[in-house]
Amino acid sequence: MNYNYNPQLSAQPFRTGELSLSHGRVKTPCFMPVGTLASVKALSPQDIAETGTDIILANAYHLYLRPGHELIRRLGGLHNFMKWNKPILTDSGGFQVYSLSKLRQITEDGVRFQSHIDGSCHNFTPEKVIEIQEALGSDIMMCLDWCAGYPADKKEIELSVKITAQWAKRSIEAKKRGDLRLFGIIQGGMFKELREQSAYELLDLPFDGYAIGGLSVGEPQELMLKVLEEVIPLIPERYPRYLMGVGRPEDIVEAVSMGIDMFDCVIPTRNARNGMAFTRYGHINVKKSSYKYTEEPIDDKCSCYTCRHFSLSYIRHLYRSRELLSYRLLTIHNIHYYQELMANMRMAIASGTFWDFKRNFYKLYSYK
Repeated sequence: MNYNYNPQLSAQPFRTGELSLSHGRVKTPCFMPVGTLASVKALSPQDIAETGTDIILANAYHLYLRPGHELIRRLGGLHNFMKWNKPILTDSGGFQVYSLSKLRQITEDGVRFQSHIDGSCHNFTPEKVIEIQEALGSDIMMCLDWCAGYPADKKEIELSVKITAQWAKRSIEAKKRGDLRLFGIIQGGMFKELREQSAYELLDLPFDGYAIGGLSVGEPQELMLKVLEEVIPLIPERYPRYLMGVGRPEDIVEAVSMGIDMFDCVIPTRNARNGMAFTRYGHINVKKSSYKYTEEPIDDKCSCYTCRHFSLSYIRHLYRSRELLSYRLLTIHNIHYYQELMANMRMAIASGTFWDFKRNFYKLYSYK
């Protein structure tokens, strides 16, 4: 994979770049909508593309359970299966080590999961995870890692760093397909010395990019930013830097200003299904009675399909009536908002006006 960043901006931590992948090019900084089960909830592939999205995220663990990676391989791979012809990144199941902690057991060999669907038991090893993702045909594969929660005991984090490094080496050795890219995941919790240890161990391995995991797991924003300030400089500029699972607009703006290139999060899609819409002035709850007679769109400066065609009054009516169209229209709007935010940051970085952009963002955006 070629990752081309703008060296003229090297005096600043933020940068623009471009990922060259099997299914196309992705300009960074970028945001990946989450399509866990080969579907960004409520949207068609055409809907997703029209928001300005160039890459989505799917989940190897969930697709392994249902419908099964061998079925997807037989039907031409994940891109053909879901009819999405742009890049896909797949998470390995490492997040499920955290989110399904009551249903799993970790050993040095791998993770034993009890399926949340039917209670059946499944063994995930680093080799198995690579096999699954190569069957899916992911443009970017993620290594199996141990994502610990917050707060966590230092001994647990030490063990997670040790095992993550071992699994990373085994993932490299298991990889067979040269057309797919593989990222390592830096762990270490909130401990500076363990983050450094994890970073140095993974940087010794021939990965195509590096993710920072184990954040957005309950810690306050100031602690997350402190960890990023310590870890980002450890990752050489020639590699893409991916901050996993972080997705509040204000967190993304801060992380981009520090040198992060890639993001994913369920916030825009999940919040849409809960009646929340993002605007340049902050988020709104469309259920509010004050919007009953609002003829204007969600955001009068937004160019998404929803805002071009429908009033906030209508969106409120659909949502309160539990009409499925409300989920689609709100999700389109929220993902478009995120993609426009990323595009505006790319333009500001390229034009040398990023700090002005950031000041203006906070001047307008209310996030409390």
